[in-house]
Amino acid sequence: MSLLEVSNVMRRLRIEKVTVNCSVGESGAKLEKAAKILESLTGQKPQIRKAKKTVKGFGIHKGEPIALRVTLRKQKAIEFLTRALKAVNNTLKASNFDSNGNFSFGIKEHLDIPGTKYDPALGTIGMDICVHISRPGLRVSLRRRAKSKIGKSHKITPHEAMEYIKQNFNVKIVGEGHEA
Repeated sequence: MSLLEVSNVMRRLRIEKVTVNCSVGESGAKLEKAAKILESLTGQKPQIRKAKKTVKGFGIHKGEPIALRVTLRKQKAIEFLTRALKAVNNTLKASNFDSNGNFSFGIKEHLDIPGTKYDPALGTIGMDICVHISRPGLRVSLRRRAKSKIGKSHKITPHEAMEYIKQNFNVKIVGEGHEA
């Protein structure tokens, strides 16, 4: 039985959220340009992330804004993920998946995403995309009141996540025989 045809609703996989990270490395005009690009790609205003510590070699000071992050959920997440996967030719490595079934991949230039146009005033940026896959009932382990553990059979394996992505997004997984 495939993962799409699971009769038990609580066993069905879903995209919980897609997080887009863009580290610029410095504040100022470069960060503002990257924010405009991210906002145009995702349709949401990015959150500014600050440096956690000072790194003199890179000229970064603690508390300085150096990165951007956008979290997409529900239909926006699925639409953006579909476009972002096309930027990597619908191919992922098996090593991109972690032990909980989540996966991440990077895009070197935002221009690789279909439907984006180059604006010389803004330039180009790269980004990391992290995808969190879950089942209904995950909230039981995350909530504050009456928190409980999730059973081993309800947790998502990397193999299940790979099959879900293959079936729903037509993604080819490279190096699957070694990992899963």
